[in-house]
Amino acid sequence: MTTTIALAGKGGVGKTTIAAMVIKYLAENKSGNILAIDADPSSNLNMVLGLELDWTVGDIREDMLHQVKSSLAAGGAAMGVMPGGQSKREYLDYQIRTSLSEGTKFDLIAMGRGEGAGCYCAVNHNLREVIDSISKNYAYLVIDNEAGMEHLSRRTTREVQHLLIVSDPSQRGLVAAERIAQMSKELDIDIERSYLIINRLKGKLTDPITTAVEKIGIPLLGVIPDDDTISEYDLNGLPLIEMSEDSNLYSDVSAMMSGILK
Repeated sequence: MTTTIALAGKGGVGKTTIAAMVIKYLAENKSGNILAIDADPSSNLNMVLGLELDWTVGDIREDMLHQVKSSLAAGGAAMGVMPGGQSKREYLDYQIRTSLSEGTKFDLIAMGRGEGAGCYCAVNHNLREVIDSISKNYAYLVIDNEAGMEHLSRRTTREVQHLLIVSDPSQRGLVAAERIAQMSKELDIDIERSYLIINRLKGKLTDPITTAVEKIGIPLLGVIPDDDTISEYDLNGLPLIEMSEDSNLYSDVSAMMSGILK
């Protein structure tokens, strides 16, 4: 069975950084391979994981639709078939599998850009089936979502074991976290456990922040202090996955993961 860990939060709160530390923890402490899915068009999960990224799912989708439209305009294949006789499902399956960015114990699929003009219902259905089929071959699935959790809402596999909602210690971040917590209850997905993580805290939790945290209504999994090391890695172009195991960031995330993945 695949254990799915999903992260969500408003942009800029550091969820991609935490996703990298979750993947680092799994790679170093758990058996079985990991599939990371970068479902946030604005994030750069491949960079913090030290992986090259040639294709995204968005690129593949647009290329496929372009080929189909060009073929139809030239009097070629029907809408359900790609040039050369492949079905759309077969084409997507091949392209997504070859677009995987491969690491030592973890691989990455990036969802990339959103949809352009036109109807994407059929192709998105095939995409969901292909990605879910690939995911089942991994022990762990880590999904870095955008705030709206669009990828989770569209999945065909309807189980998430751990939802980590990340916020910085700002009222805007905590309000967004509260909305995400409420939204997660409305999705047609079985989310077994939801947790809140406060990231980039300077000093101690203030009373207004504590009150806002209690209002969200999910357990506070942990607090991560602000860490200048992250900026140093970014400035020097170093992937965060290479961060020392002695770093405070990795130690804090490791403690959280060991607690929920007993």
